[in-house]
Amino acid sequence: MQGWEEFDEPVDRIVSIGAFEHFRRQRYDAFFERCRSILPDDGRMLLHSITTYTREDLQHMGIAVTREDALFLRFIMREIFPGGQLPLREMVTQTGRKHGFWIQKIESLQPHYAHTLDHWAASLSDHREQAIALASAETYEKYMKYLTGCARNFRRGLIDVQQFTMIK
Repeated sequence: MQGWEEFDEPVDRIVSIGAFEHFRRQRYDAFFERCRSILPDDGRMLLHSITTYTREDLQHMGIAVTREDALFLRFIMREIFPGGQLPLREMVTQTGRKHGFWIQKIESLQPHYAHTLDHWAASLSDHREQAIALASAETYEKYMKYLTGCARNFRRGLIDVQQFTMIK
């Protein structure tokens, strides 16, 4: 197994699911450059990532950011995904275009992902005792907070999951 930084063999398709949000913004150019360099001229890439919005976008959409939202974001950044950074949709499309990709389609999976998180939280809750025995009560509570809080944020429209289909 190897990271994308080490992979340099030609491919005709790339599928990236749930990885891009763990890259820092300063790595976007290197990622897209690597993808461009290993794809043929008609190569395709599906990039699936959680995305976020600017404050201005949220205001325009009528979504108020609360203190609770800020505290939850801090919890996520410290406890669940330290080092992660959610991209803006525009950053994905602009960086892709900059590196020679045509954005064929963007699909929002926001309501579906909220539903998925609900199922994951319900399953974890159903197996509470097993989870605590495997990890700890603290870890169980942390992941319940993560799953239910993220589902709430997807429903409110604070974050999205988007699939970008790109063609070189």
